[in-house]
Amino acid sequence: MATTFVPRIVRNDYSVLSLPNSAQWTPQLTASVIVPAYGHPDKLHLTLASLAAQTYPSELFEVIVVDDNSEPPLRLPPIKPENTRLLRPPRGRWGSAYAVNHGVAASCADVIVRLDSDMVAFADHLEAHMRWNHCADYLAVLGHKRFIDYTSGAFTPEQIFAAVTSGQVRTLRGHQHSAPHWIETVLNDTNQLLQARVDSYRVFVGATGSLRRELFDEVGGMDPSLPLGSDTEFAYRLAQAGAVFVPETTSSAWHLGTSHMQASAVEGRRFRTPFVAQRVPLLAARRSSPGRAWQVPYVDIVIDIPAGETVDNVDAAVAPLLDATVSDVRVSLVAARGWPEGEERATDLSSSAAQLRLVAEHYRHESRVRLLESSPAADPAVPFRLLLPYPEATSTDTVRRLTAAADADRAGLVTVELPGGGQARLERRAAFARAARLAEGDPEQHDLDRVVAQIWGASTRRGLAGTNRRSASVTAFTPPRASLARRAVRTLLPGPVRHRLHRLRQGRLPGS
Repeated sequence: MATTFVPRIVRNDYSVLSLPNSAQWTPQLTASVIVPAYGHPDKLHLTLASLAAQTYPSELFEVIVVDDNSEPPLRLPPIKPENTRLLRPPRGRWGSAYAVNHGVAASCADVIVRLDSDMVAFADHLEAHMRWNHCADYLAVLGHKRFIDYTSGAFTPEQIFAAVTSGQVRTLRGHQHSAPHWIETVLNDTNQLLQARVDSYRVFVGATGSLRRELFDEVGGMDPSLPLGSDTEFAYRLAQAGAVFVPETTSSAWHLGTSHMQASAVEGRRFRTPFVAQRVPLLAARRSSPGRAWQVPYVDIVIDIPAGETVDNVDAAVAPLLDATVSDVRVSLVAARGWPEGEERATDLSSSAAQLRLVAEHYRHESRVRLLESSPAADPAVPFRLLLPYPEATSTDTVRRLTAAADADRAGLVTVELPGGGQARLERRAAFARAARLAEGDPEQHDLDRVVAQIWGASTRRGLAGTNRRSASVTAFTPPRASLARRAVRTLLPGPVRHRLHRLRQGRLPGS
C-alpha cells in the first residue's frame, strides 16, 4: 500500500494541499469503485459504460457492483471496465449501507470510491477523486454531480461510452435542464468548505464520494441498521475521526433523473430524522427536543471524585447538568479508590466510604450517570468531552455556554479556570482525533493539546457556575416558607379561584 505524507490541515482549510497536475503525475494508489444497485438495469449499464471510459489507468481500479437483492437479479453488460465483479448479499440482508459494506469487504484497493448506479461519470471523474486521495490519507472527497432529465431507453451504453470517451458527455440530451443539488448552496456559503461549519459533514452524502480504505475501516464502515440516512450518519463519524471534507469540482457526473429522496422529500425526511437523530448529536432536531436522552449524547462529562468528597458537593456539580438547557449528556463519576459495596455496617456516617455510598444511592436509577473506578476513554461518537478534576458547582447553562464558546471560537479545546484551583477541559472529539493522527509516529508532537491549538485553536474561560433554575444540591434544598398573606390566600380561597387570580395578575386571561 502506498504511503502518503500527512499534511497539517487547519480545521477544513484544504487549500494547503498541493493537488498534482493531471498531466504531470504518476498514479500509484489503487481504487475500488463500489456500486450499490437495486433494480433499474438500464441505468446501471450506462453507469458501467461511463466507468469503462475513465482516464484513470484501468489496471489501477476495479468495479464491484453489489446487487441489493433485485428481482430479477442484475446482470453485467458487455460494456464495462476490465476488472468488474457482480456480488449479491446473503438473502435477508438489504439496503445501500449493507451493500457498500459488502462490496468493501470483498475489495482490497487503497481507496474506496462510492458511486451510485444511476450516474454517468465524466471521463476524468475517477481521476479527479484519486488526485485528492494522493494528497492526504484523511480526506473525504465529494464528487460533483448535476441532475438531468431521463427516461428509460433515452441512451444506449454504446452512446454513453462514445460520449464519455470523446468528451461529448457534457452535451447529452437533457443536460440543458440540469439541476444543482442542495449541496452546492452549502459549498457557496462556505467558500467550497474552506470555512466549513461543524455540520458541513452533511454534504458528504451518496451518489459520488471517496476516501482511503484505512479511514473507512477506522470509523467502522456504514451502519446497515439505518433504513435511511446512513450516509449522513457515516459522514458524521468521519468528521468525528478528524476527516477533512473536500469538494471535487474539476470534473462532474450526470445523475439520471431525480433521486428517491428528492421525489419523496417530506416523507423521507420524516422517516429518516428519528434514526439519524439518535446517532448524530449535532442534528438540529436534537436541540428542539430538550430533556431527552439519546443513543449518542452531545457531551460526555467526567468528574473525578476525590476521597472524602461529600454528596452535597457532588450533587452541586451533577444536578444542574442533568437539569440543564442542554440535557443530552452522560456523566461519569470516577472514584479511583473504588465504590463501596454497601454490605459492611455503617458506623461512621461522615466517613469517606459513607459519602460515596450516598453518592451511589443518589444516582442509582439515573440512566445518564455512570459510577466508574477509572476515567473512560473518549467515545469517538460523542462531539464533546468535559473533564472536571473534582466536583465544582455548575449551572443549568454550563454545557450550553461552554459548547457555544467552543463553536464561537471555532476551538478544539476550551479550558476553564476553576475557583478552587485547577482546570476543567472541554475537548472537541474531531480536533483531538485529527491531532492524534498527525502526532502518530512523531515524537515531537506527543503534546496533543499543542497540536489541537495549532490545527483547531484553543481558548480559556473562567468558572462553570451561573444561575440555576433549581437548587444545585437536592439533599441540602429546603423550600422557602411562604409569606403570611400568601398562606392566608391559600387557606381561604379554593384552587380554581387562586389560579384565575394568578393568571389575571399576569395578563394572561382572554381579553386582558
